[in-house]
Amino acid sequence: MSEKADKNTASEANISKTIENWRSKGLYRQLCGHRIFTIDEWCGNEQKPTVVLIHGFPSSSWDWEAIWEPLQGRYRLVTLDMLGFGFSDKPNKRNYSIHGQADLFEALIRELGLEQYHILAHDYGDTVAQELLARQLEGSGAGKCLSACFLNGGIFPETHRALLTQKLLLSPLGPLINHFNGFASFKKNFSSVFGPASKPTEFELQVFWQLINENNGKHLFHNLITYINDRKQHRERWIKPLQESSIPLALINGSADPVSGAHMVARYKELNCRLDYLKELPLIGHYPQVEDSEGVLDGHLEFLRFQ
Repeated sequence: MSEKADKNTASEANISKTIENWRSKGLYRQLCGHRIFTIDEWCGNEQKPTVVLIHGFPSSSWDWEAIWEPLQGRYRLVTLDMLGFGFSDKPNKRNYSIHGQADLFEALIRELGLEQYHILAHDYGDTVAQELLARQLEGSGAGKCLSACFLNGGIFPETHRALLTQKLLLSPLGPLINHFNGFASFKKNFSSVFGPASKPTEFELQVFWQLINENNGKHLFHNLITYINDRKQHRERWIKPLQESSIPLALINGSADPVSGAHMVARYKELNCRLDYLKELPLIGHYPQVEDSEGVLDGHLEFLRFQ
């Protein structure tokens, strides 16, 4: 059996090995009063330009695994599992906020002494990146952000087409829905936002699911989903840095995404947001870095090459 085939075999041993290999890349830090899993990795030269990678909902920093090594050859890579995600602390509370997640990234940026960095963000992480850019615009942000690249995400609440399960989790029925949702439900809903020819493998689904369930994490879905309300409440604050940005901004978008695909790109242009680079992936869905890692990597490197 080839190495690639072995890696993608959804056996318990292979899944555990993959998860532990990712865990071994990082370390836990106390940030903003929480135990947060972080990765700060470079190949050969700590002084390389830095890319801060911000993952989405409901997953973790492992989202970036497919592009990690080739990107690491050129850049210092910094990421973390946000509060309630992956290996990090998962307090059972209702007041998770985008502002709080941005605080974690700024705490890590300050702890590492990063003076300059680029941002690559996806999904929920897009909104966290928008808050970081809002702070940069105000002059209060940590370090200096040099550029930002957004993958599929709910940048504009009016174009975010939430799944039915997300709407139910946000409702008073959320705790009940969450209690009865298991792997079969997750598999169906998660796969539905991928492109028709780029669905996640059973192996990938099992890794995503186990990372969600780290530290009894599944019980948090109805608490974490409150970010949808954050987006509505802070819409103007988070659109302003896109329209008034002094740094280059890019979109790499899976057009087939039913949640934030081609319609999100159209709205981005309609609102006259700064756009220095656009790469549209016609057959790809909501997780372009998983579905078409080469396309995302090539696009992001092309964007950064001119920064």
